Amino acid sequence: MHHDEMIGKVQDLAQLPDRRAAERVAHAVASTLAERLPTGLVRHVAAQLPPDMAAAMREAADASPGVDSGTAGERFGLTVFAGRIADRAGTDEDTALREAAAVLEVLDAALAPELTERMAHALPSDIRELLPVERAY
Repeated sequence: MHHDEMIGKVQDLAQLPDRRAAERVAHAVASTLAERLPTGLVRHVAAQLPPDMAAAMREAADASPGVDSGTAGERFGLTVFAGRIADRAGTDEDTALREAAAVLEVLDAALAPELTERMAHALPSDIRELLPVERAY
């Protein structure tokens, strides 16, 4: 999926006022996911995303404290996930969760199904609930 298509879908699903807001939340979610997912999985996900989204994921994974190429990512649940997205997107946590669900739905459509499955299994159940119903196990 190309950048413009992805951002347009995020804007529509999250009912955001403009593309800039959609880009901001998409990057916030991508960065926060990268902190939570195993580093190797982040690289696989990033490889299937547009360059700017991929860069946001790689930068966040590289900047995570104590993370190296063999680690499982930081351990945090939905509250921290929402807080980090809210901080990065400049919004409140409830809005961040609603918008994150929209971004995750777009990612689900953009990524190879087996990669989305791996991502779902790497997330804790509370964050996994934000995924589209067929992935939220």
